[in-house]
Amino acid sequence: MEWKSHRIDALLEQALVEDKATSDATTNLTIDPALRASASIVARQDMVVAGLGAVPRLLEIFGRLDPHPQAHNRFDVVSHPEIFDGVRVHSGQVLAVIRHNARVLLSCERVILNLMQHLSGIATLTRQYVDAIEGTRAHVLDTRKTVPGMRALEKYAVLCGGGTNHRLDLASGILIKNNHIALGGGLRAALTHALERRKPGQRVQIEVRTMAELNEALECGAEAILLDNMTPAQVKEAVDRIRIEKRWIPTEASGGIVLENIRAYAETGVDFISVGALTHSAKAADISMRILAEPA
Repeated sequence: MEWKSHRIDALLEQALVEDKATSDATTNLTIDPALRASASIVARQDMVVAGLGAVPRLLEIFGRLDPHPQAHNRFDVVSHPEIFDGVRVHSGQVLAVIRHNARVLLSCERVILNLMQHLSGIATLTRQYVDAIEGTRAHVLDTRKTVPGMRALEKYAVLCGGGTNHRLDLASGILIKNNHIALGGGLRAALTHALERRKPGQRVQIEVRTMAELNEALECGAEAILLDNMTPAQVKEAVDRIRIEKRWIPTEASGGIVLENIRAYAETGVDFISVGALTHSAKAADISMRILAEPA
């Protein structure tokens, strides 16, 4: 993940501006502006880490936004060499220690925790899904069901959990879904138009919900198949049908897939399983920050 980018900087800056972090009324009235402190970011549950790289960027951006730079505004963010994004940690482990001006630490605490809790929650849930299908050929995919403005970070968190990214946005892949089919004159017409009009190198994937739709998609030259809202038995039948045709094209299952049934889907032989819950339903990881004054 390239944390130092215009897109990520803009997102992190907006988070600080939203919280008015540089105008922290309580901290500015109660804390000596010259006080230095150490903040320990601590996991309070077993989890997969994501978002550590955002911490120094947030602090650098805060320093740029602060209208009254604090005295001794230097900082260090230190973590153990074995703790980084994508690593599993246990409850009680220290993820990183930040040494900085005390006012800055207090003013940035909530933004840092919000971000790390959210991203680590996604990474942790993704790892559960990935572990559930270990030993099969299937890969866990994310979707575009993300918080507006947060997609790049949320998809990064999926990678930290061992998942695989689906298309990043509408421009990065062709996926004909049921509404395209309904508005585009039917499956055959929509698929034919896409195949004829696509740019070189673009693969055309189409969503099917029945065996009849699958047969029609194969006849029309579909290059990837999304099996939507099918049972594991139906997905296996569809995958077997494609293999019989010797169409070694990518297959994806989607819809109604949860931790309790993802193994059954993976054992059908499908290549990919997309799970919207990775980003839209992940519970925030439990992470805290302990701040202590450093000796004068």
